[in-house]
Amino acid sequence: MAITDDLRKTLTDPTPLYFAAGTADLAVQQAKKVPALIEQLKAEAPSRIEAVRNTDPKSVQEKVTIQAKEAQAAVQAKVTDVIGNLDTDLKKLGETAQDLALRGVGVAAEYAVKAREAYEKVAEHGEQTVKAWRGEAAEEIAEIAVAVEPEPTTAEKAEPTTEAKAEPKKPVPATRKAPARKPAAKKSTPPAK
Repeated sequence: MAITDDLRKTLTDPTPLYFAAGTADLAVQQAKKVPALIEQLKAEAPSRIEAVRNTDPKSVQEKVTIQAKEAQAAVQAKVTDVIGNLDTDLKKLGETAQDLALRGVGVAAEYAVKAREAYEKVAEHGEQTVKAWRGEAAEEIAEIAVAVEPEPTTAEKAEPTTEAKAEPKKPVPATRKAPARKPAAKKSTPPAK
C-alpha cells in the first residue's frame, strides 16, 4: 500500500506543473529583453568592427606571444611548486583524501539544498503565474457572461410558486408480466385391444 500511496501522492502533486509554468514565464520575461540587446549590438557593432580593422596584426601577434610565454612560465612554476611540496607520507595522504571526500560530500549536499530551494522558488513563481492566468481567464469569462446574458425580467426575479418548489413525483415503475407458458404436451395413451 505504501507504493500506491507514494504513486498517488506523486501523480497528484502539482509542483512539477507549477515549476514548468514558472520556467515558461521566466523564459518569456527573458525573451522580452532580447530586442533591446539586439538594438544595443547594432549600435555598437560599427565601432567594434572599425576597431578590429584598425588593429595592426603584428602587434596583436606580439601581445599573444608574450602572454603565451608568461602563461607557460606560470604553469611551469606552479607544477614545480606542487611537486616540490608533495608530501610522501602515506598516512597524511590518506587523511587528506578522506578530508577531500568529506568536503566533496558536503559540497554536494549544499548544492542539492540550493537546487531544491531554486526549484521551490520557480515552482512558487509558477503557482502565482497559474493563479494569475486563472484569474484573468475567470474575469474574461465573467465579462463574456455579462455581455451574453440578458437582464432578468421582474417576473423572473420573483420567487417561484409553491408548486414549483414541491419535490417532483417519481414515476412508478410498470409491473412486469410473467412470460407466457407453453402448454405441456399431453401424453396419449395407446388404444386398448
